[in-house]
Amino acid sequence: MAERYSSFAPGGTAWLLQRITAAFLVIVLAFHFFLLHFVNHAADVTFAGTQARMENVGYFLTMVLFLIAGTFHGVNGVYNALVNQGLKGTQKKVVLAVLVIASVALIAQGIYVAIAMAGW
Repeated sequence: MAERYSSFAPGGTAWLLQRITAAFLVIVLAFHFFLLHFVNHAADVTFAGTQARMENVGYFLTMVLFLIAGTFHGVNGVYNALVNQGLKGTQKKVVLAVLVIASVALIAQGIYVAIAMAGW
C-alpha cells in the first residue's frame, strides 16, 4: 500500500482554509451554474447582461469572493501538492514566493476587471 503523506497539518490553518474554500466554491459554482444555465440560458448571456449583474452589490461581492477563494484554493492545493512531492529548502521558498506574487496579481487584476464591469 502506498504511503499516505500530506503537507497539510490536520487542523492547521491552511488545512481548514482549504476545506472552507472548497465548500464555498461548490456552493458558489452551483449558484453560478444555475444562474447562467437555467435562469439565463448560455446563449442569452451577453456582455451587457454581465455588466448589469455586476452592478448588483451582492452579485459583485459574490464574484469577488469566488475569485479570492478560487485563487487561494487552487494555489494552496498546487503548493501543497509540490511539497508532498518533495519540494524543500530554497526551491520551496522560491515556489511559494512566485505563487504568492502570482496570486496577488491575479486577485488584483480580477478585482480591477470586476470594478470596471460594475461601472464604478
